[in-house]
Amino acid sequence: MITRETIHNIIEGKITEDNCFIVDIKVSATNKIMVLIDSIEGITIDYCIQISRLIEGEFDREVEDFELEVSTPGLGQPLKVLPQYIKNIGREIEVILFDGAPFKGILVSANEDDFTVEEEKKVKIEGKKKKEIKTFSHTYKFDEVKSVKLIISF
Repeated sequence: MITRETIHNIIEGKITEDNCFIVDIKVSATNKIMVLIDSIEGITIDYCIQISRLIEGEFDREVEDFELEVSTPGLGQPLKVLPQYIKNIGREIEVILFDGAPFKGILVSANEDDFTVEEEKKVKIEGKKKKEIKTFSHTYKFDEVKSVKLIISF
């Protein structure tokens, strides 16, 4: 049986050597293998093909058939690993909390423990008629949020 760990062990050395990182690996009960990779500089289709061929070279379809897809995470996919957060510092993100409350802000930092988002809100200032924009800084541990996605604007 093909496992997530088997795929991870096959590609880990090559990925690390090329300054890339594994975002996710999924292997279904029907041997559908989905590998998501990325790097700070981005990934080309040719690189995805190299990784696909590396994986395919380790298995014999006559012994165990499988379906394989190697790609980068899509734009609408949530951020999953620390290098993705680091790659996207300075970009606008949407954070969804476990209570379902979403908010948007700029990702300003990330480390092994947590990440920080700056959110701008219009708030009523005492003694003034107009609301003013204030910046609030929120720091979350990765397991304190339901999901974090990039906001794509054109």
